[in-house]
Amino acid sequence: MRVLIVNTSERTGGAAVAANRLMEALNNNGVKAKMLVRDKETDSLTVAALPQSWRLQWHFLWERLVIWLHLRLKRKSLFEIDIANCGTDITRLPEFREADVIHLHWVNQGMLSLGDIRRILESGKPVVWTMHDIWPATAVCHLTMGCQAYENGCHHCRLLPGGGSENDLSARVWRKKQQVMVGRRLSIVACSQWLAGEARKSGLLKGQPVTSIPNPIDTRLYRPVDQEKARRELSLPPDGKLILFVSQRVTTPNKGMAYLIEACRLLAAKHAETADQVSVAVLGGHAEAIVGQLPFRTYPLGYVSDQQRIVAVYNASDVFVLPSLSENLPNTIMEAMACGVPSVGFSVGGIPEEIDHLRNGYVAKYRDAADLADGIWWTLFEADREKVRGECLRKVAHNYSQQSVANRYVEVYEAAMRPKVKE
Repeated sequence: MRVLIVNTSERTGGAAVAANRLMEALNNNGVKAKMLVRDKETDSLTVAALPQSWRLQWHFLWERLVIWLHLRLKRKSLFEIDIANCGTDITRLPEFREADVIHLHWVNQGMLSLGDIRRILESGKPVVWTMHDIWPATAVCHLTMGCQAYENGCHHCRLLPGGGSENDLSARVWRKKQQVMVGRRLSIVACSQWLAGEARKSGLLKGQPVTSIPNPIDTRLYRPVDQEKARRELSLPPDGKLILFVSQRVTTPNKGMAYLIEACRLLAAKHAETADQVSVAVLGGHAEAIVGQLPFRTYPLGYVSDQQRIVAVYNASDVFVLPSLSENLPNTIMEAMACGVPSVGFSVGGIPEEIDHLRNGYVAKYRDAADLADGIWWTLFEADREKVRGECLRKVAHNYSQQSVANRYVEVYEAAMRPKVKE
């Protein structure tokens, strides 16, 4: 079986990381998998790039320009909306022709247009689409933030000026997506049970099979190592408790840094006697911007792409905190747990599927900084560290190993390849 995984980027972003890990998992378990990307970042022989042309950059710029005009020349929401009005026809490429299954992942920002997706669905090849966010089930957004319009038809979009209208940009893109997707054979995979449930509500995906399969992780790389050694390598304090926050861009509001800051302030006020025992490490772009806002010693580690160094950061920590306001199935929680580090996060999206409350971490009430603080305190000072560590490792081995995830995807591929039975 030959599978072509299609994603905008090879390595940048959570979807790219997940797609790369799936390709490796499939190849390690008897499936010939390749990736096709717009942004190739390594010399990997299993990753092919779109034919290089000035059009690739123009596709991205043209889509942003159209969106910007609909936003009345405002930057707000400029990168929260995707309309897929231009892209590349991949059906002509040899990688497409050679594949038995086409596996779409995150294909926005000029990678594929709606017309390109239609051509893929009309090619006769089985198509699987893994949802890393809600965009395949909505008109233009990647996060619904409580909006349920996508269940019947998007309109009055919250991301458009004045809350949009009955026939706004989202309504027009919705109709185009209907023409492309409704009535065509397509296998949908969501990375979390929560997102699968959301997908099943979509008017665009009615009648399509929807399966929940988590992202895989390489436990040969993400594994426990000596904490003292990891801290020494990173020039972090050898003693005391270390809280870790990770985000590609630390200041992104949706990642919830404001809630971590408030939770830390509550901890410092309530447990003043332990304040000098606690530090915070911040991994991601613009980490230095929040140093002065935290009441504990803070170590901005900046953006890191080296995986070995990322593994060391996890292992240097005592708890990983992800107070995101919206998430699917975060790779970062999986990575932390694979290193034996418990996580604390809000009860939102797929986070409660990863964190088993009071077993391998703590699930805090949504947008509740006080409960987030309680979860951090429980993990650092009350929980049985070795027991929690063992629960983390067991959860990863059972649910997120390469073999487990690869086997489940093979079942989806085989089902997609079976001839459709006429009713």
